[in-house]
Amino acid sequence: MKIMAVDRGDVRTGLAVCDRTEFLASPIGVIEERNMQLLAMKVAHMAEQYEVGEIVVGLPLNMNGSKGPRAQLCEEFAELLGNFTEIPVNMWDERSTTVSAHNILNETNVRGKKRKAVVDEVAATVILEAYLEYRRKNKN
Repeated sequence: MKIMAVDRGDVRTGLAVCDRTEFLASPIGVIEERNMQLLAMKVAHMAEQYEVGEIVVGLPLNMNGSKGPRAQLCEEFAELLGNFTEIPVNMWDERSTTVSAHNILNETNVRGKKRKAVVDEVAATVILEAYLEYRRKNKN
């Protein structure tokens, strides 16, 4: 099944999708939208375009596992997204994914404006890879 991951940001929201075998996660772009309702509509449209069977929204929990304001916003977004699509929407703990995305970009020497443009979709890809790994380990 194809799965889409969403790394929601205030301005830019990164998207990634996996292949039907759930093996390869790939970034598919960034949506620049501040309005949460319009963003949810655009993400729902992308999910339908890519024919995904599940949407995973990153949940930025605090390091101690508690929910802060960012996590609450992401939960609100996921609920709103669920109103715009029949595709199941789930939350996934995304602690440290942005840090991982920056580390990946450091290793590949991506800097400046180019970095700003891709960090969100790289973060979405990191979220999706972690989710796919979890699914592989917990098939039963």
